[in-house]
Amino acid sequence: MSLKLYDSMAREKRDFAPADPKRVTLYVCGPTVYNYAHIGNARAAVAFDLLNRVLRRRYGADCVVYARNITDIDDKIIKAARETGEPIARITETYADAYREDMAALGVLRPDIEPTATGHIADMIAMIDRLLGEGAAYAAEGHVLFSIDAYEAYGQLSGADRDEMLAGARVEVAPYKKNPADFVLWKPSKADEPGWETPARWGLEGPGRPGWHLECSAMIARQLGETIDIHGGGQDLRFPHHENEIAQSACAHGGAPLARYWMHNGFLRMGSDKMSKSLGNIVLAHDLLKRWPGEAVRWALLSAHYRQPLEWTDDLLTQSRRQLDRFYRLLQELPEDPSSPDPEPPQSIVLALEDDLNTPEAFAGLHALRDIAAQTDGAARTNAILRLRAAGRLMGFFNVVPVDWFHGATGGATRGATGRAAGSAAKGDAPDGPSAEEIEALLAERAEARKAKNFARADEIRDSLAARGVVIEDGPDGAAWRRS
Repeated sequence: MSLKLYDSMAREKRDFAPADPKRVTLYVCGPTVYNYAHIGNARAAVAFDLLNRVLRRRYGADCVVYARNITDIDDKIIKAARETGEPIARITETYADAYREDMAALGVLRPDIEPTATGHIADMIAMIDRLLGEGAAYAAEGHVLFSIDAYEAYGQLSGADRDEMLAGARVEVAPYKKNPADFVLWKPSKADEPGWETPARWGLEGPGRPGWHLECSAMIARQLGETIDIHGGGQDLRFPHHENEIAQSACAHGGAPLARYWMHNGFLRMGSDKMSKSLGNIVLAHDLLKRWPGEAVRWALLSAHYRQPLEWTDDLLTQSRRQLDRFYRLLQELPEDPSSPDPEPPQSIVLALEDDLNTPEAFAGLHALRDIAAQTDGAARTNAILRLRAAGRLMGFFNVVPVDWFHGATGGATRGATGRAAGSAAKGDAPDGPSAEEIEALLAERAEARKAKNFARADEIRDSLAARGVVIEDGPDGAAWRRS
């Protein structure tokens, strides 16, 4: 069966065929590092991480080249430096590191290439030279601008007419523009802003810096080539960012298309509203990860099809955590043997993922495997658990040792002192509850009290822990606990 992907440019699902199966190229727009990433940014990172995993399984890990950039020069970064008094380099380094750590907590694999805008200034200048030479760009009042009239297909990706696009986008209308939709390739730098030497051949004076749209085109051309297989990003980037990338890249490269497939993930909604800074309903992934396990947040982000809007609520996170608890309880029965590789994931789940990343159907497949395991025993049960683990791993789940999962700050069950599975305590105990070590000590005391038939003391310990947010569950193998 072929891998099918929805192409935003064609507006239909297409069979995916890379230009070279030995070098499948994927580029996704990464963060502008001036603050922590919000959960909408994380949705894009998680969705395209899943695509990266599916591509690697199909073509081989060594045959996929995944690039995700870091924008480390931007008006927002300069503004943050002015407001905080921190050097720009420190701001960008701090938040780039935070982004990597937060995405790793969400199970997002590091890209093969992580280009930075400031590392490609020479490539941007060279691209501007080509655009000026082709008559697709012009200099005016300290700026170099791209002329959208030089690209007849401008607007093809977004599908709106130019007046509608201008009305709905943040386009600076300036008197020196030939067309109000013309966009900046190079702008003058103020005295307190970072800047690079502007080539004298452009007829401009003083230092300058690149426009945002130019950065991705230059990084793609340098790192992956003039035409890549897949370009991805959030729906909000479709216009003007991706539209402008397409136009300037085609004009700089003799009409060659920037990407053979375009993919965009849908918006997050907070109630009836789209999440946005203007509405003040931004949720940071960094803050969520203090309260929820990364896999629970990842599960929530993948619970809806990547192209569809996703309603973001605490209830969604709670349901995601509970579903993962059920899977981890089953996985706990079969400790992983590093010397025995997992079997292949069930074909039904692979086919779901290869049908434009159909995660709702893939999740249904995981639940079906869990049901099979619950209804069987012996070798059939073992095989179902192994296939469940393999399928989850393909999707970026089940990478935590079960005992550590259940020792986490946000709940779950683990074997208590009288019947605990092998493993070490997890990091990150709840700040407002007892530590794992204290719980284990109390469970040991409770076990001794029950052995001595001091049931009053045993009940007192149970009730005390319950009041502090820890639920005790007694079973044939001993006591288990979870944070409520």
